Amino acid sequence: MTGKQGRQWRSMCKGLVLGTLLTSCMILLYCLSTPQIHFSLPEVPVPYSCAHRPSQLQTKATTNSSHQVHGPACAPKVDIMFMKTHKTASSTFLNILFRFGEKHRLKFAFPDSRNDFFYPSLFERSHVKDYRPGMCFNVICNHLRFNAAEVAKLLPTDTSYITILRDPAELFESSFHYFGRLVPFTWRIPGDDKLTEFLRDPLHYFDPEGFNSFYLKNLLFFDFGQDNTLEPDDPRVEEGIKFITDRFQLVMLVEHFEESLILLKETLCWEMDDLLFFKLNARKGSTVSKLTPELRVRALEWNAIDWKLYQHFNLTFWKKVDAYGRRRMAEEVAELRRRNAEMTSICIEGGRAVEAGSIQETDMQPWQPIGEKSIMGYNLKKNVDKAHQKLCRKMLMPELQYLTELGVNLWITRLWGHVRDIINW
Repeated sequence: MTGKQGRQWRSMCKGLVLGTLLTSCMILLYCLSTPQIHFSLPEVPVPYSCAHRPSQLQTKATTNSSHQVHGPACAPKVDIMFMKTHKTASSTFLNILFRFGEKHRLKFAFPDSRNDFFYPSLFERSHVKDYRPGMCFNVICNHLRFNAAEVAKLLPTDTSYITILRDPAELFESSFHYFGRLVPFTWRIPGDDKLTEFLRDPLHYFDPEGFNSFYLKNLLFFDFGQDNTLEPDDPRVEEGIKFITDRFQLVMLVEHFEESLILLKETLCWEMDDLLFFKLNARKGSTVSKLTPELRVRALEWNAIDWKLYQHFNLTFWKKVDAYGRRRMAEEVAELRRRNAEMTSICIEGGRAVEAGSIQETDMQPWQPIGEKSIMGYNLKKNVDKAHQKLCRKMLMPELQYLTELGVNLWITRLWGHVRDIINW
């Protein structure tokens, strides 16, 4: 009994030390990363675009089983606002966007010292690295809390607004797993299965004013700059959904990611080669919780605003698919899968993702949540031919490493990474 009590005391002391260290470091990082207040930035018109425009127009082509029908010529749209929502395969899409930007020599609006624009603060132009009024940018895509007025003053007027949503029950489960340890009110949830216990009686544990509490209630609605604590029948919810509908030309869905990319290609006049991807930042199967039907219902009730948002854009998504043509969509998705499978055979050792401990190159290690190493990554084949070496490495590169390669100084993010590594010991 004495030995068991001793182990319990050591575990409690370790938890107390780690909790104290984590809280202190979070406060320190918050103080270091709080943006300076900027007053009355002068209003300078944004240039139409600073893109290196392609010299030749592309011809849109519609392929069916018997022949190819050529449509009107168009130039790829290069001025893009991608609203990077949390836990929605957005890191995979960011990799696509980074490669497209490099291909067309586009200018990205990046944050300074970290990988987000001082999230969860509402976005301001002053958050952009080295920003000066009148500067020209083509793309903004890092995590931010949407502020339409400020974004509009940063990008050209004909910018395409794109975002992505995920089934709110699955998003909540993923967010609880990934961010739960960063939300202090979860520390007092008893038992090993904290998610089930929380959903049993969310109001007993949830603190709307608590640090990082937004991660665990209507996170999508919050990311769009809206109030995530409203009641679902509050008129401001419908107003917020209408606001998002009016602003964004394409809302993609994680559950239909490939179809979403085909709609993106149609909307922005991109090429199929621009859409090639490997799934990044995925959790290993042993940590992917399968929500029971009962837990799913409870998760959707708890995230009722996100559920309304998702249902609305699920309807608009399939209307776009119908307008595109179901048969045409199926053929395009099949072609995208064929090309992705081809790249997998060329680039990936073993043809699949591996656990963090099996990743051979440090530069290929993805960011891990606190307390575990559940995010998988890839090993690049040793004998990739020269024609594919650069593309393979870029397609497999985790988000933070790609940002560094694009010139972003991530010293705050890397400092937090060292703290995380200590906590993970």
